[in-house]
Amino acid sequence: MSAAYVMSDCWTMTRRELAHWARQPVQVVVGLVFPIMMLLMFGYLVGGGRGVEGEYVDFLVPGMLTLTMVFGLEGTMTAVTQDLNKGVIDRFRSMPMADGAVLVGRSAADMLQSAAGLLLMIGVGHALGWRATGGAGAFLGAVGLLLLLRFAMLWIGIFLALVAGRAELVQAVQILVWPIGFLSNAFAVPGSMPGWLGTAVEWNPMSATATAVRDLFGNPGGEPGQVMAAVVWPLALLAVFFPLAVRRFRRLSA
Repeated sequence: MSAAYVMSDCWTMTRRELAHWARQPVQVVVGLVFPIMMLLMFGYLVGGGRGVEGEYVDFLVPGMLTLTMVFGLEGTMTAVTQDLNKGVIDRFRSMPMADGAVLVGRSAADMLQSAAGLLLMIGVGHALGWRATGGAGAFLGAVGLLLLLRFAMLWIGIFLALVAGRAELVQAVQILVWPIGFLSNAFAVPGSMPGWLGTAVEWNPMSATATAVRDLFGNPGGEPGQVMAAVVWPLALLAVFFPLAVRRFRRLSA
């Protein structure tokens, strides 16, 4: 099977997912607006930034951008389980189609929506007074790190959806994302937390990305040494969960 054949199948499945957007615009809008609501809430209602040096909004926005890359996986997870339960996967399997094209198409559509949401959040942060002062190259590098984290989290979500098998179980799995997201340095520095909690926060892969993008954006709370960790962590997660998801998909579809 040629690479062009595989890419064609993956693009067909991506267009299928994008067509769903036109039929479910409310779900797309909610996915884009929810992170903005959280940014405004933490920036104006909850914000304080214990231990943060400089303007809190400059610390908060990169953290919220990172948090946005972790949240919102339930849409993809639910779509995967629905395809399984409605027999859509079985129909696709009966066609001359590359294995895994359905999953790749779903992940590609999610990445497009994530990129759109990221740009929207950057615009809102700019309106709140946040500024990236690290230069154009560093800015693009930070965006790349954020999307890399999203891609890794996405394949974790796809694997868990395949394991769960039913849409109603996805909600239970999605609950686990909240403590992982908030157990990070998105809103406060680890030094302001109890010792054991600060250690756990520093070991969270999301914290590495948040710290790295703060450095690239030229914002407070950044550390140059975390850029490598922000690359290694997502790649390590991908190396584990991407093959697990593909293997699980093949077994379910056999």
